[in-house]
Amino acid sequence: MTLDHDASYQVFKARDARFDGRLFVGVTSTGIYCRPVCRVRTPRKENCRFFSSPAQAEAEAFRPCMKCRPEMAPGPGLAWTVMDASRTLARQAAQWLDSHLGSDDESDTPSMAALADHLGVSDRHLRRIFAAEHGVTPLQYLQTRRLLLAKQLLTDTHLPVAQVALASGFRSLRRFNAAFADNYRMSPTRLRQDADEQQAPPADQALSVSLGHRAPYDTAAMLRFLSLRAIPNVEHVEGLCVRRSLRAGALAPVAGWLQAEFVPETEARAPQVRLQFAPSLAPHSARVVAGVRRWLDLDASPDTIDTALVDLPGAPGLRLPGCVDSFEMVVRAVLGQQVTVAAARTLARRFADRFGEPLATPWPEITHTFPSPETIAAAQVEQIAELGIIRARAGAILALAQAWPEASRHLRETREPQALIEMLRQLPGIGPWTAHYIAMRALSWPDAFPPNDVAVLNAMKPLFGITTPREAEALAERWRPWRAYAVLRLWNSL
Repeated sequence: MTLDHDASYQVFKARDARFDGRLFVGVTSTGIYCRPVCRVRTPRKENCRFFSSPAQAEAEAFRPCMKCRPEMAPGPGLAWTVMDASRTLARQAAQWLDSHLGSDDESDTPSMAALADHLGVSDRHLRRIFAAEHGVTPLQYLQTRRLLLAKQLLTDTHLPVAQVALASGFRSLRRFNAAFADNYRMSPTRLRQDADEQQAPPADQALSVSLGHRAPYDTAAMLRFLSLRAIPNVEHVEGLCVRRSLRAGALAPVAGWLQAEFVPETEARAPQVRLQFAPSLAPHSARVVAGVRRWLDLDASPDTIDTALVDLPGAPGLRLPGCVDSFEMVVRAVLGQQVTVAAARTLARRFADRFGEPLATPWPEITHTFPSPETIAAAQVEQIAELGIIRARAGAILALAQAWPEASRHLRETREPQALIEMLRQLPGIGPWTAHYIAMRALSWPDAFPPNDVAVLNAMKPLFGITTPREAEALAERWRPWRAYAVLRLWNSL
């Protein structure tokens, strides 16, 4: 993508946070590239070069700034937001590479052939559309993402360098050291020493990394949403912190726990989320970070979304809550059918207490993981129903667990939410509303609009005089491709 030099320089001079993660400036006099929110002295215009991604800057031999830390910048946004077919495919390709960033499975190592097959295009076409959208090849993009993740782990954690290399997707410590030195003009050990001298963080078992996002962020709305639905013993919201357990197979092949704390913006620091997670999850840091970013919608572009929803009530910066465990989300969607949020939460607590696994965590409020699909698939429908769950819904949960290998493949690989929706509707007890809600939360699909939603209709009546679901769907066309955010605003207005 071509950036206008004059306009980009004005953005950089103004420290415009709306462009954080979308614009990067390389300074030719220093060989360093920065985020637009960087607090360093503004360089001269003729010394600036502008890029739309870190990969483009690093392909031109610029090194990341140690002050603003480009690895913390929010992503460019979700792949669903682009209407042009080629740009959509290119963004979905980057999303797929991000999801395989720190894969610990040799059979899951990213390859261009696998990516092209996943997208249903030829290898040659993939390279062409990827370069047109991102300005680099897929392999250059992947290399930059791995190096930036490694830089963050070296700076923020005390993981051994060898573990950092593996967690970042490098199969060889020698290759990692060489790539790091070639791109950043220093060894990983040197960066670790500099980080220790600057920050001197205490030796702690928990790993801690900082995740950036664009302001505004309606933190109160997100925390309220999560708090009302938090399953006791599995998830807990306190102050600006969300704490929860993770079952084996959710974000990583091992169980663990995490805490996400919202850190407000200050004059010296951009808004961020401070993420801490269990040492058991360290080898899977890439998956954990990516999963939390989706869960809390940290890559959203609030200015674009808020402009599209200007005729709806609500504070700016509303985010779409995702999930960190797709199976948990699917089960909770079934439990929530035709009952209140509080009643669904009670049923989910009983379900987790009965079938979940004990887990040691730093907090007395978090004691269990959510049940695994394998455990539920082996259960009897009577065991689920005796928890107070209607037998038909107990049967639906059992069918979901038994079909989970196929369902999870759709969740991992689907490029069109409609394919997942159609697959879910083939299962007993999954109607259109539940299938769309699952796509909204489990896929983070921003254009989901669950049909015949009573709460949405009740909210639209006084606002627009809407009286029927058909009228509601027709009016909602004006909010594409952000209808899921519109649904949240309408729910919140009640």
